[in-house]
Order: sequence, then C-alpha cells, then structure tokens
Amino acid sequence: MRIIRGKYGRRRFDVPSNITARPTTDFARENIFNVFENLVDFDDCDALDLFAGTGAVSFELLSRECHTVTAVEKAPVQQKFIAKVAAELGAGNFRLIRGDAMRYIASAPASFDFVFADPPYDMEGFAGIPSAILSSGLLRPGALFTIEHSARHDFSTLPHFLEHRAYGSVNFSIFRIPENNENA
Repeated sequence: MRIIRGKYGRRRFDVPSNITARPTTDFARENIFNVFENLVDFDDCDALDLFAGTGAVSFELLSRECHTVTAVEKAPVQQKFIAKVAAELGAGNFRLIRGDAMRYIASAPASFDFVFADPPYDMEGFAGIPSAILSSGLLRPGALFTIEHSARHDFSTLPHFLEHRAYGSVNFSIFRIPENNENA
C-alpha cells in the first residue's frame, strides 16, 4: 500500500496476505483524491473512513493534514494493520473504532466534514448504505460524502448527489450536504 501525496507521500507499507479487504487501487485513489482536493479544505476537516479495510483512505486523509481522522473497521486483521501503520506514522489525530460500520452509522456518535465509505461490494443491503448515511447525523452542513461502489449501482437520484466518477472498474458517487443557508 502506498500513500500517494501529502506529508506521508510515497511511504509504502506491506499489506499482510491474510487481509480480506478489497483495497481501493492506487490509480482510483489518486484520481478521486485529485477531485476531492478541489472540493474539500482538508486542513480544517474532520474526516470519517467507514469500512476502512487497509486504512489507505484514512492514511491519505492524514497525509493531507486533516484536523482529525476516524476509521471504522470490524475485521481484526485489518484493525491490527491499521493500528500498526498509524503508530508508525505517529498520527496523534487518528482514531480507530473497532466495530461494525453499520452500527456506527445508526448511532452517529459524531458528525464530520468528510465521510468516505467503501463497503464490500457484495455486502447485503449495500444499496441502502448511502441513504442510511445521508439520513444519519454523521454529516455536518457543507459536508462531502463519497461511496465507492461497482458499476451496477446508480445513486444519482438520491438527495444531495453531486457527481459520479469511474476509474476502471471502481466507481464513486459523491454527495454534498448543503450549508445551513442553502436550499436543500
């Protein structure tokens, strides 16, 4: 796994072979972060990485100097790897939640400026995840929310849909929550 840009840019970490996550490819991650850089001021950003997997998105967010980054991951092997990399980076503004992302969404214990979700493509109930996040308390006014998905999903009819991007077989649907003074 490679961190693409920012203060930890070009750092590489060997992902254990027993990790079951499907990490976002470097190509897709680099391209979608180019889009994000035009939409988000990461310096003042509190970010959430749901279904964190290897933590690659979390580490990109940390590298771009987000104010705080929270990652939620259920699988113990992935949790251990994420914790190890975070310790190696000395990331004091990083928090790893060891638990189920769907429960985290339902409880919405905090709100964020940026939320990224990369659920397993074959997860039961996948199609309902964007609506669950959009109707939760996770998103602050003005927040950006992105879900990674396969081409078989189209979320363009959901509220606050901003745009769709595809890089190879990796698809992203991006949503922008209106500011308080904007019409919904």
